[in-house]
Amino acid sequence: MKATRTGALMVGDVVTARRDTPFKEVVRLLEEHRISGLPVIDENHKVIGVISETDLMLRQARESGSTGVLARCRRLIGGRARRASVKSRARTAGGVMSAPAVTVRADATVAEAARLMTEHRVERLPVVDEEGSLVGIVTRRDLLQVFLRTDAEIRREVQQEVFVNTLWLAPHAVEATVRDGVVTLTGQLERRSEIPIAVGMTRRLDGVVDVVDHLSYRLDDKHPQPAGPAVRGVADDWLRKL
Repeated sequence: MKATRTGALMVGDVVTARRDTPFKEVVRLLEEHRISGLPVIDENHKVIGVISETDLMLRQARESGSTGVLARCRRLIGGRARRASVKSRARTAGGVMSAPAVTVRADATVAEAARLMTEHRVERLPVVDEEGSLVGIVTRRDLLQVFLRTDAEIRREVQQEVFVNTLWLAPHAVEATVRDGVVTLTGQLERRSEIPIAVGMTRRLDGVVDVVDHLSYRLDDKHPQPAGPAVRGVADDWLRKL
């Protein structure tokens, strides 16, 4: 079972700026390519910052003399007034960018990329390779593609990948129902320790919004009771698939 990687959804042709790119050139790039932000890179193609519309608004507000807009922009970036003041006077990309940049590896899962976006409240992430060099960019809209899978597709993958291929159960030993991406698992597993495995693997599948756990178990292997000699073995696992 392989979750979709960020590299599969990213845009490889990235519009970038350098530290010394003039402010007006940054605005022109955003307007020309109809984008709301871009990464700033150094001479080694490493990402050193990111410019968003909020960063640009600070500069524009100062030029227009609009103190109200400037105050709102400062609040948008967390009330860091001193940094906001510096940005409002910046003449280059290096002065207006937000740094350090929040980036994601190309081999990160979509869930990991989405978590980074949520934690840092950003709309886009520069994608980097193993050496930290820019290879692409991914937006919230790109990541949302995985949630376009149908409920039927998700259900088939849960049954096959989680319960048959991983837990070695018969195809319908556990019932998985899916509605609007929310998966409900119902049935009895052999061991208690298998429940978090089933729930965790299901949650990581592409397109799954949430998991409702209605699973029970036959044996509590987290708190085993004293018993006689064990008679379970390879044959037991084989019988479970009959």
